Amino acid sequence: MKHSLVSGSLTKAATGIEGLDEITQGGLPRGRASLLIGGPGSGKTILALQTLVNGARQHNEPGIFVTFEEDSRRVITNAAGFGWDLPRLQRRKLFFLDARPKPDLVTAGAFDLNGLLAGLTAKVRSLRARRIVFDSIDVLLELLANPVAERREIYRLHNWLLEQDLTAIITAKASGERAGPPGSAPFGFMQFMVDCAIVLNHDLVQGVSQRNLRVVKYRGSAFAENESPFVIGTQGFEVAGARDLTQRVTRATTERVSSGVARLDTMLGGGYFRGASVLITGSPGTAKSTLCGTFAEAACRRGEPTLMVSFDSEPSELVRNLASVNIKLAGHQKRGRLRVVSMRSGVNSAEVQFMHIKGLAHAHRTRCLVIDPVSALAKQGNELTAHSVVERLTDWTRAAGITLLCTSLLDGVRPESESTPLQISTIADTWIHLSYLVHAGERNRALTIIKSRGTAHSNQVRELVLGHDGVTMADVYAAGGEVLMGTLRWEKEQAERLDQRRRETEARQRLTEIRQAETELAGRLETLERELAARRAERERLTRAENRRQNRAELRHRQVRKMRGGDVQPKETNADEP
Repeated sequence: MKHSLVSGSLTKAATGIEGLDEITQGGLPRGRASLLIGGPGSGKTILALQTLVNGARQHNEPGIFVTFEEDSRRVITNAAGFGWDLPRLQRRKLFFLDARPKPDLVTAGAFDLNGLLAGLTAKVRSLRARRIVFDSIDVLLELLANPVAERREIYRLHNWLLEQDLTAIITAKASGERAGPPGSAPFGFMQFMVDCAIVLNHDLVQGVSQRNLRVVKYRGSAFAENESPFVIGTQGFEVAGARDLTQRVTRATTERVSSGVARLDTMLGGGYFRGASVLITGSPGTAKSTLCGTFAEAACRRGEPTLMVSFDSEPSELVRNLASVNIKLAGHQKRGRLRVVSMRSGVNSAEVQFMHIKGLAHAHRTRCLVIDPVSALAKQGNELTAHSVVERLTDWTRAAGITLLCTSLLDGVRPESESTPLQISTIADTWIHLSYLVHAGERNRALTIIKSRGTAHSNQVRELVLGHDGVTMADVYAAGGEVLMGTLRWEKEQAERLDQRRRETEARQRLTEIRQAETELAGRLETLERELAARRAERERLTRAENRRQNRAELRHRQVRKMRGGDVQPKETNADEP
């Protein structure tokens, strides 16, 4: 967040630290004092200095860094690795004041801040400073004779800050007598005085470094009250922001990307949604990494920068192993389209690993991200924080339009009762489960889509077949109450093919027989038709001959009657005729 926000009458100065400005809803109170409390090595100095650097670089607000404990040159040297370019800032916008007490002053034990503040007033005016840091104020307090003197000097400092209208950060170690009794607020009187108080913690959990901060007070403003993890990375302080779904800007898309397995794409209705989070679970050896490889190869073929993070294998081993099932990643690696990174679980906290992955993805301009297995984030001391990390991981990839594919170890007996600390199955958009089916002396892999949001996906179980020619999926046969895979499926398929061939042969033979019968009948029909025609012609000929015979006989008969004279019957006459 680059600009300060206004909450009512309170103006805020952005720290420029992503996550912290989100938690404080805009940054630290402008023109007021904020207190950072934490143990040694908790990151107080880095957080305070980074706020000054970001103010100078991003908001043109010059700043002054006053150190009471550490040599200012060492502070500058230690911060050189963050790439803040302090020498350039020191020329016009950043001033370091080494205010460590002199040894004789420590011995005397009597002093006040008048001289220091007078000198700072002149520097504030000349530099036109808007921000200031007092680092390790507890060292100064140690020199004062009693609590009354401590409070007097603290109030003197507080009043000076208000007069100068500076946005101030005061750091103090949360240890020693001034930290207060156990259970009480460290530096209670200072927390009462300042407008904002932030506590930094750095603990070891099962040997793993865990850092978090909590805003315990912010006068006049709302803020996230829960603890937020943070890391000190290559660019300084990075805070995990609060997971606020109402502020998440995500544009849902209907674009599909291939899983790398054609039939799995069909089962999903066209592949994974772009920007979705995909979870593949299963026992070891069920081909989770193989499906990661098919997805990565398909993404690289589309020309999309892809990042693969493996917690199990070295990059060369992973590429070699996937090549055995015809997944060719080496060429994409050489062209820079694919980056394969190996990480180890338990070495760093889940937060550090998440920030590392995020940084790699940004540097590679990743469109597709593969983490195999993401359940490694929950190992050794990270059980309590891993779920939060995975939630923010999926939120970040969705917002960035990155398609995320994760794997997780899971018991194959009842996948629906996932009980890992991650509980990522409730977050993921698509959940694919791989399992084994042991039958007839064989162990075969089965694939099931348990859920896929927004997709009318297949509910069928498919056998996942790995071969030298690639990854394919086969139908699963159910016969006699048993699911057939592997050799039994092959035998079933062979039997069906033979049966199909037999039916086809029988059909062809029957068709031939029918055609022969048709030909024979057609021949007989033709013969009968010719015979019928002959009979009809004969009948007509005989009829004509008989008619001629009868006509000749009638003619002879009339001639005989005429010659006899008396055989002719007189013609009856009518009386009315004339």
